[in-house]
Amino acid sequence: MKHGFTKVAAAIPGVRVADCNYNITQIQALMLKASEAGAQLVAFPELSVTAYTCMDLFSGKLLLDQAEKALVELVHSTRDLPVLAVVGMPLRTENRLINAAVVFQQGKILGVVPKTYLPNYKEFQEQRWFSSASDLKLDTIRIGNASCPMGGNLLFETGNLTVGIELCEDLWVPVPPSSVLAMLGANVIVNLSASNELIGKNNYLRNLICQQSARCISGYVYASAGFGESTTDLVFAGNALIAENGSLLAASKRFEQDEQLIISEIDIDNLEHDRQVNTGFSKGLEGMLFAEAVRIPFDATSVEGTLTRTIDPHPFVPEGAALTERCEEIFDIQVSGLAKRVLHTHTQKVVVGISGGLDSTLALLVCVKTFDVLGLSRKNILGITMPGFGTTDRTYQNALDLMDSLGITSREVSIKAACLQHFEDIGHDASVHDITYENSQARERTQLLMDIANKENGLVIGTGDLSELALGWATYNGDHMSMYGVNGSIPKTLVRSLVEWVANYRVDEQSKRTLLDIADTPISPELIPADENGNIKQKTEDLVGPYELHDFFLYHFLRFGATPSKIFYLAENAFGTKYSRAVLKKWLHTFFRRFFMQQFKRSCLPDGPKVGSVSLSPRGDWRMPSDASSAHWLHEIELIPEN
Repeated sequence: MKHGFTKVAAAIPGVRVADCNYNITQIQALMLKASEAGAQLVAFPELSVTAYTCMDLFSGKLLLDQAEKALVELVHSTRDLPVLAVVGMPLRTENRLINAAVVFQQGKILGVVPKTYLPNYKEFQEQRWFSSASDLKLDTIRIGNASCPMGGNLLFETGNLTVGIELCEDLWVPVPPSSVLAMLGANVIVNLSASNELIGKNNYLRNLICQQSARCISGYVYASAGFGESTTDLVFAGNALIAENGSLLAASKRFEQDEQLIISEIDIDNLEHDRQVNTGFSKGLEGMLFAEAVRIPFDATSVEGTLTRTIDPHPFVPEGAALTERCEEIFDIQVSGLAKRVLHTHTQKVVVGISGGLDSTLALLVCVKTFDVLGLSRKNILGITMPGFGTTDRTYQNALDLMDSLGITSREVSIKAACLQHFEDIGHDASVHDITYENSQARERTQLLMDIANKENGLVIGTGDLSELALGWATYNGDHMSMYGVNGSIPKTLVRSLVEWVANYRVDEQSKRTLLDIADTPISPELIPADENGNIKQKTEDLVGPYELHDFFLYHFLRFGATPSKIFYLAENAFGTKYSRAVLKKWLHTFFRRFFMQQFKRSCLPDGPKVGSVSLSPRGDWRMPSDASSAHWLHEIELIPEN
């Protein structure tokens, strides 16, 4: 698909135990359905040609003959379908019986992967019938009139997609075959399974699949036996799951009597990016089950169509209980970082500029919690409000109310007279509200904070956030600078959520009311005088664009190294009709233009704690020349059509 996506499917056919002709009819129908949906790969459950629960019937010649005959018929009857199919069945080789995954496409069997780890405990007794892949001597197998490769080390490749296969119990051992296959290059793992249902087992299974996809930095397509299997002692609920690098993309319903087919898209580009960044990924092959792979090419038809997976418009801000958990953890990281810095510097005081906006509010809350943890008086937190030409009554009053309710020491120092004197000194007309007018105020405020910190033997705590750093929306050597920046790796969309979380869970009722009003206040640097009604006139998002868009762009660019065209494609899917193509293109261009232009500010950032997977610290996650060219990125954006 476009932009590195591969559409995959996991199928659960209805089966009849030992009725191979019926079973391949069901498999064929689901293959057709998957192919019509544009899937390039479809997986079926373990032993799905015969059904898993045949037991000692596996020892009889008739069932095995019928299974092989049915497989040959299935391969032939689906020769016009481009989808790569993986089905499970018993096969004979070397006077043994193997539990195998058969891979075929367009009328040709490409390879056979035998199961390596055969469970033989409690309700499982596979060693009664089957032999392990590790017991085999041959590397080919004959099916019908043709021979094909056989082994646990087969990889099926097309373009940037490489598929590796394991079967059921293989996943449950300490070092699954998929771990080795991933290090050999497989970026999508297929697992054919027949796992019965037990209380609590499904949650464990989901966590196991997600964890393995994360450890392998891969996609994981899992198809397990469902309705139609024997219920003599066990019940099979039909689990189809698709995961990618730790996240579950799609899941079937359990205990359904009808066939099921789930489809999603795996982002191969993102997986390749993470493997490339993780330089230790491919190490550790020495002494593994197999250290070399047999690579088998197959054809993948390019397909168009929309994504079926959900693209989160707010990737930094989870929903529900996950948001509460994330806010608590981030807040604790911020507090822990500041506490260490306070103890290390042997200071008893911190200085924070309080504007009544989101960022300074969060920084103040972190300071308050830190001083509580360290057993220091909140009065040693010096909150400095510095009204200027653009300060509105709403933000000014919120700043005063918050400092009062939190019990810190508050001071007010107007910057108007100092700035007017400065304008006179440098020959600037105070009626001209240009960048000099704005930045002079920001630098005056920073000078005040720094000098007060010197006088009080304290630390200036920075308030700027990750989104502002990405856009360069900070005055160089003004609010850009501090002695420790607690918000430096928190994006604007998450800052708001953190303030609201603290309001709801960590403060008294008076502070809560103020915090919620701050969260509801338009974002503004307040460097331009208010309008005739005293309301904020200079709204940041009117000038640089919506922060929800910039945070989305930032996440996909930094986290996955995505191209502008891919980010645009994802944004269209994430935001739907909320923004037109022209608007998305405009702000995407703004993002990349500013991101490259403003690197010089990020090259000299103060220290601050990293809280998530995306950071712009020049000492850690992002090291970029301050004079790097944005030409290629901006040119790609220019080529994006607006309608």
